[in-house]
Amino acid sequence: MILAFLESLRPRQWTKNLLLFVGVVFSLHLGDAFLIVRAVAGFVAFSLLSGSVYVLNDLVDVEADRHHPHKRQRPIASGRLPAGAARAMLPVVWAAAAAFAWWLGPSFALVAAIYLATNLAYSFGLKHQVILDVFVIALGFVLRAIAGVELLRPVAPETVLSPWLSMCTFFGALFLATCKRRREQANAGPQAVGQRAVLRRYTPELLDVMITVSAATTLVSYALYTIWPATVAKFGTEAMLYTVPLVAFGVFRYLFLVRVSETTEDPSAVLLSDRPIQATVVLFLAAAVWVLYGRP
Repeated sequence: MILAFLESLRPRQWTKNLLLFVGVVFSLHLGDAFLIVRAVAGFVAFSLLSGSVYVLNDLVDVEADRHHPHKRQRPIASGRLPAGAARAMLPVVWAAAAAFAWWLGPSFALVAAIYLATNLAYSFGLKHQVILDVFVIALGFVLRAIAGVELLRPVAPETVLSPWLSMCTFFGALFLATCKRRREQANAGPQAVGQRAVLRRYTPELLDVMITVSAATTLVSYALYTIWPATVAKFGTEAMLYTVPLVAFGVFRYLFLVRVSETTEDPSAVLLSDRPIQATVVLFLAAAVWVLYGRP
């Protein structure tokens, strides 16, 4: 039963919480071991919180999941994890997350609490609201990025939250969320409404437009960030501009997968399985670290 509960926390999805390390990297503190430890603690806190939200979603959506070709294999939907046992274990997860969050400081704890409250609102109603559902998903990524900055402030008070971080994160996450809805709709076909009620409110044309707009805004926002005067002044170089093609390739590769693959309902699965996207992420991180830390 413990293993089934751990599976319900969906560790594969925890890659999304790597956003909490962005603050350390782009605040030029990657060489500070103590701040890395704090970022790891933040990652653990958000992984526990996001995992608990997945369990709640599985409890709420258990009947719909049983009609889904893949989700029916989840522990709660398949019956391997009784609903009562899942509910009983959730307070333990929240207590552990709260302990990590409080150690990281009140501001981090506040962001974590907002993240949990927002996701509870999503699970119990907002996921049925067209357009608002994908905005809430995107907000969850923004809160992760903000938390990655807030965990630094108690020991590195000079750390500043960049508005570009929030903007790029929001539109990038909105792109992934709309792609997810588009793929869910395409994969499910006539059974789409039974698997996710909000899909009845979307049309393929609307989702295609939302995908195009969010993808374009993501690329433009990131490109502007790399050459913005404050960015150049902070890093002492315009070389971050050379990472823009890597971001563009990642976006276009994901668009390609949305059209030809059935795996893109789950962005984390794509990151863990698609070799070109994996290579792009590695190259981007290597290029960013070299620009920020490795230049003479």
